[in-house]
Amino acid sequence: MLYIVSFFTLAFSLLINNAAASLFLGIFLAIFFKIPEKFYTKKYGSKILQTGIVFLGGSLSIDSFLEINSAYFIYISLFVITAFALVLIAGRLLGVSEKLTYLLGSGTAICGGTAIAAVGPAIKAKPEEFTTAIAIIFLLNAIAVLLFPILGDFFNLSEREFGAWVALAIHDTASVVGAASMMGEEAIEVAATLKVTRTLWIIPLVIGSAWFFRNKSSGFGLPLFVVFFLFATILNSLTNPSIEVSGILKLINEICLLTGLFCIGTQINIKAINT
Repeated sequence: MLYIVSFFTLAFSLLINNAAASLFLGIFLAIFFKIPEKFYTKKYGSKILQTGIVFLGGSLSIDSFLEINSAYFIYISLFVITAFALVLIAGRLLGVSEKLTYLLGSGTAICGGTAIAAVGPAIKAKPEEFTTAIAIIFLLNAIAVLLFPILGDFFNLSEREFGAWVALAIHDTASVVGAASMMGEEAIEVAATLKVTRTLWIIPLVIGSAWFFRNKSSGFGLPLFVVFFLFATILNSLTNPSIEVSGILKLINEICLLTGLFCIGTQINIKAINT
């Protein structure tokens, strides 16, 4: 019975195609069913998430990292680094745990749930930390999509200005495009282009995070999935695959990340949350 319910719930989460929804559907499953320790969501959840990160690397390009919208690259990079640093400082001042602060910084500075899902395995974050980070980012995105177009009209921003603003200020890519679509086609084009450059910061973030949170006794060693992630990114840059192939890689990445987050949700310790 549990297998049937879990498969249907997982299929529904993939249909919704939202990181927060996948995670919380997994939590709901854990609330209503006692999940055995050897159940597939607990046994393979982290591996699926790590596989998604590898395919994420296969859809990224170092060439794009250096060349896409080079006129804005320095400014976007400064924004990403500054936003990440400010969240880390705020987290320390407020007494938030190191890994939760790191997840929030990743999601805020780069691309919301995708960055959190990519960085989480690299820093060995707990399921409860995943839940809190994605919930906060999801809430902020929802508020931004509703509020930003109103503010854009109030401040009389042009479509180009509004597109640049939402690309930097909103975390999740879908939310960026959603907010920009309320202003016009030019706003969508500017927002989507700048958001791509911002999203590509996942490459150094995953690698740097895995190294920083590595087991210090293992020296410079990186987790195997991070090595494959880097290899996939380099291979994609060298081979320059077609749009169709890139589309397939992105689809596999999305399925793995959403499935992995669903599995992480089923690993939540409900008693720990209540206390």
